[in-house]
Amino acid sequence: MAAAPVWSVDPRTGNPREQVAVEATAEEVDAAVRAAHAARGALADRTVRAAFLRTAADLLAEAQEHVIEAADAETALGPARLTGELARTAAQLRAFAEVVDEGAFLDIHIDHEDGSRTPPWPDLRRYKIPLGVVAVYAASNFPLAFSVPGGDTASALAAGCPVVVKAHPDHPATSELCASLLRRAAAQHGLPEDVLTVVHGFEAGVELVKHPLVSAAGFTGSIRGGRALFDAAAARPAPIPFHGELGSLNPVVVTEAAAAERAEQIGAGLGGSMTMGAGQFCTKPGFVLAPAGEAGDQLLKSLTETVSGTGSGVMLDHRMRDAFVQGVAERAALPDVEAPVTPGAGGEHTVSAGFLTVPAHRLAQEGPHDALLEECFGPVTVVARYDSADEITAVLSRLPGNLTATLQIATEEADGSAAELLAQLTPVAGRVLVNGWPTGVAVAPAQHHGGPYPATTSTSTSVGATAIERWLRPVSYQSTPEALLPPELREDNPQNLPRRVDGRRA
Repeated sequence: MAAAPVWSVDPRTGNPREQVAVEATAEEVDAAVRAAHAARGALADRTVRAAFLRTAADLLAEAQEHVIEAADAETALGPARLTGELARTAAQLRAFAEVVDEGAFLDIHIDHEDGSRTPPWPDLRRYKIPLGVVAVYAASNFPLAFSVPGGDTASALAAGCPVVVKAHPDHPATSELCASLLRRAAAQHGLPEDVLTVVHGFEAGVELVKHPLVSAAGFTGSIRGGRALFDAAAARPAPIPFHGELGSLNPVVVTEAAAAERAEQIGAGLGGSMTMGAGQFCTKPGFVLAPAGEAGDQLLKSLTETVSGTGSGVMLDHRMRDAFVQGVAERAALPDVEAPVTPGAGGEHTVSAGFLTVPAHRLAQEGPHDALLEECFGPVTVVARYDSADEITAVLSRLPGNLTATLQIATEEADGSAAELLAQLTPVAGRVLVNGWPTGVAVAPAQHHGGPYPATTSTSTSVGATAIERWLRPVSYQSTPEALLPPELREDNPQNLPRRVDGRRA
């Protein structure tokens, strides 16, 4: 049987653009993983790794025009959005190069022999080593920052792990182009090009997570697809870590005082955030608790004006478009649900933004309205109108895990009177915002892009410096002669690495 072709498709028309590749067979996946496994040793030198990451960033920036052209043709995200995403992706690669140079990610601890302790301490030296080959499953909605050259790949390479990427079918040409740039960067530093490989096809993705030489996986996508891969990773004879980002509602709570103070500003900000990128951000605010009454009415008026002024948009593919149209129709048909601005089909290839409202008490108990507490990918949000603080508490207690949670408060509440609401939001999400909007994830050391299940399948972050920790494991050496120790653990600290010695920062 001939291998199935992989086509690049124009989401603006639904028409095929070009055949990019063919779906990888099980034998080809095996060959890719084995080649990556063989390249592990070449990534051992931290200086070379850091230089490789910086060159990869430089090559992406130099090829900006071609990369953005390819990505826009396959995703319809637009040159402006993609220019920013490419800059972020390059900055991410450079940031991980700095992490590698600095060396704190090795988490070095040295405890010298101490016979005075009970029980006595032997000489112990601990640091972290790379897990091995990492499988990365690219995201549909970020063809650069969460795909072939994205954060999972950058952090895994920074940790010293070769990567095999399962490309997303929505942007195969962009994936191949970015892979060629990263492989060229590797070659420029004497590394095997197979430190980064791309495979295509659904079955290839399944084979990848099952391969015995794959040591960990990173995924960004749907709950259904991510959970299937997560289960496959756990069912292996030797289970592996699976760091999946699966879905998020990203709730927002607007206090009555906040709505009274700045209803127009909050409504406009919400409208801009939930429609950004045709509502295809993983951090889109998809559920809002807003007060009933006049202040809440003014907020909805502002939201209506903002969303009504948003033109129809193209989603990443027609499958997602159809799922959005069906999903909002099913939700809008529920009792007591209204659509001040009706979301749905904007045309044969587009969608129109909108939002739904529902009394909050409808969501306080299990029932058919639970569909409103599930992510609907696309330009829609649900506004639940509450009458009391107890209703807020009841609804928040029923929310699934999220990447973000946002609290909109009034100036007078910043003195601590909103602390109880903040405490209720904290268990719900990995990033909690006050008086901001969650779309936009800064690539910063203190960032956490993760959250309770189903937002993610682990407690780790996929954005920021600590994302590297996903691909490492600790090992301790006990009573080991100096000459046998890894250089990073030797007494004289020849690489001048940050470490803790006998419990104190050295």
